[in-house]
Amino acid sequence: MTTRRELLIVLSAGALAAPLASLAQQQQKVYRVGILAPGTPASRGHLLEAFTQGLRELGYVEGKNILIERRFAEGSLDRLPALAAD
Repeated sequence: MTTRRELLIVLSAGALAAPLASLAQQQQKVYRVGILAPGTPASRGHLLEAFTQGLRELGYVEGKNILIERRFAEGSLDRLPALAAD
């Protein structure tokens, strides 16, 4: 049977180790960017590629530390408010 002192040591060690374990397992923050365009993906492809390349140069990798959500109105400007709400 464990003594009171042993129990206190075990509980203290666990309490001290818990913050260290949580610091070691912190995940990198993932940022979310939304792109809203009036045209089509084909008409904006070169701009989107330049944008993602610029993000890569700054250290942002899509799917790793940044998510990019793209919405296109396909030429119908009336769709923009609904796409922005999405």
